[in-house]
Amino acid sequence: MPLISLTPQEIVAELDKHIVGQAAAKRAVAIAVRNRWRRQQLPQALATAVIPKNILMIGPTGVGKTEIARRLANLTGAPFIKVEATKYTEVGYVGRDVESMVRDLVEIAIRMVQQEQAAALREKAAAGAEERLIDMLLPLEEQGRGGGGDPETQERLKRSREKMRGQLRAGMFDAAAVEVSVTEKPQTGNLLGMMGMDQMDAMGGGGLSEMFERLMPGKTQRRRLRVPEAREFFMQQEAEKLIDRESVVQQAIERVENSGIIFIDEIDKIAGAESKSGPDVSRGGVQRDLLPIVEGSTVTTKHGPVRTDHVLFIAAGAFHQAKPSDLMPELQGRFPIRVELSDLTKDDLTRILTEPENSLMKQTVSLLSTEEVTVEFTEDAVEAIAEFAYNVNRKQQNIGARRLNSIVEKVCEELSFSASERRGQRHVINGRTVKERLTKITAEEDRSKYLL
Repeated sequence: MPLISLTPQEIVAELDKHIVGQAAAKRAVAIAVRNRWRRQQLPQALATAVIPKNILMIGPTGVGKTEIARRLANLTGAPFIKVEATKYTEVGYVGRDVESMVRDLVEIAIRMVQQEQAAALREKAAAGAEERLIDMLLPLEEQGRGGGGDPETQERLKRSREKMRGQLRAGMFDAAAVEVSVTEKPQTGNLLGMMGMDQMDAMGGGGLSEMFERLMPGKTQRRRLRVPEAREFFMQQEAEKLIDRESVVQQAIERVENSGIIFIDEIDKIAGAESKSGPDVSRGGVQRDLLPIVEGSTVTTKHGPVRTDHVLFIAAGAFHQAKPSDLMPELQGRFPIRVELSDLTKDDLTRILTEPENSLMKQTVSLLSTEEVTVEFTEDAVEAIAEFAYNVNRKQQNIGARRLNSIVEKVCEELSFSASERRGQRHVINGRTVKERLTKITAEEDRSKYLL
């Protein structure tokens, strides 16, 4: 079943495997993704007019806003990027311009398509890598003995190569090492970003990047790699030769335009009336710069123009001090779907500890099992951890499910520290153990010095 054709019910069912509760938010994103598939079934003229219904998630930190969006992107294979609204500033002030989020999304999509093409070409790349290894491992006298044009020599060379190939595949040379040339290319994109010149680079079609690459050529070094590592290294090089760069860019841009997801976190931090001085001076300006991108516009990138008309934008914020209505009316209108994520109850925290496929309990048990230490959490231990997390969230700052990481780490701290000396042991962590290790901490007046 193609992922893009998942029904809303199937999407919610998949999200339920990893995220507890928040049914309204799951339904909203499931419908938004399904509408993309529906749009593709429409005539072209009508499909162009159908714009995505962007979503505004309202809720405290740690309740699953980001995780829902990230899991959704993984489920559908869509290019996904999470950005924080507070990192952007109005054009004219120091900071990144909002269009850079689209450029970053294009780079992510290019890497996705490259990886997919590399996987499809893996067999061809493996064959090329094997030939290069044979060339390096076969003795020179075997390769050049008797002159290159002699048929008998060619046949002997062929037999030698086939014998070497069989030995290589059998792992007989896995312990051997070969010398390879590794060229470290300068990260010109990161440098331009730090200099605030990434937008100029995009408008110039990547000309600045190319100029910097010429001025700062990559540094080539000789390294000795074991044969299995060299095989992977050569496979990457061979795949790069086989991949059609132009096709990769074209597919990536098409994927961004039709299925890209941009998650804008902390949007509440740029809401409200802007001050005339101080750090909030560009707050309203960021909203004005963000508006055309969310509405649908053309963003210039070094790979070509990218339309944002059908990119799905999911914005999120706690909105403790500001309200959604404090955003610009035009920007509010571009997020027609609003869902409120609820605070996590003690029962929610209990379920989060155990139900998801990669729950915190399963992670903890698996990590300690690598030291041959068997750990078991009893039911009352899980309930005690959830209760402590819930109470600390109420009394201190509410950070949602993230509180569980700190508490579980504190409960298992001594065991994790000495696990290498406890090989073969079995430890049962029950409710009494949890209370003994946490009661003294939560009883302290100065809780700020503890990571709970």
